[in-house]
Amino acid sequence: MIIWVRIETLEKYGVDDRDFKVKRRFETITGTPCLIMHVSQMTPEVIVPLKPKALLLSGCGTFFKNFSPEFFYGFEDTINTLTDVPTIGFCASHQLMGIMFNQGFRNLSELQDEMMRPLHPGEPDVIEPSADAVGYFSEEGFYPVKTLQSDPLFDHLPDPFIVRQSHYAEIKTLPPDFDLIATNDHCRIQAMKHKTRPLYGTQFHPEYYIDAYPHGRTILENFFRMAGILGARR
Repeated sequence: MIIWVRIETLEKYGVDDRDFKVKRRFETITGTPCLIMHVSQMTPEVIVPLKPKALLLSGCGTFFKNFSPEFFYGFEDTINTLTDVPTIGFCASHQLMGIMFNQGFRNLSELQDEMMRPLHPGEPDVIEPSADAVGYFSEEGFYPVKTLQSDPLFDHLPDPFIVRQSHYAEIKTLPPDFDLIATNDHCRIQAMKHKTRPLYGTQFHPEYYIDAYPHGRTILENFFRMAGILGARR
């Protein structure tokens, strides 16, 4: 079984159908059932008995400042417990790993978003910018990303590869337990890998690949292959 965890408010989680589409993508690639759950259900007590072969963690359309640190205690506890389960977090989950491994949620009284940068003079904002981020740069669309070291996650990819981006915030400080494995001109920490565990974070969204830009699918295939999931071979 694969588990896909949606990082979002319960209100938004209840009206969004994107998770079903992502679930079907994972199942198509692997031939393995994928269970969707909300981050509020992400606890060791719930997930450990399910014995997942892989854990994938979503982005989030709500800024972290709108959550309390307690909201992510289960996120932290589960990742700390499932040390041998291949795990990858995309976008907001990648950033949450930065908070978790740099500071720890239980050491914080509030959460702050690490915005990328203010827009340069005359630089246009995105169409329909977030009300919480007007005037800040957003990496939105398909952008090139360059690898900094060889890793099985990037097998069968050109360098640079092109993947979907959708973020105003980023990780500013690489956690000490991680290696930086990919970057680009807009965001230094595009991908990171734990030094001793099968744990990855990517600022980009490999799950939102399209026919014109299929490199995200290759990254998913590589991750599932590393997890030993049947059906992930090319």
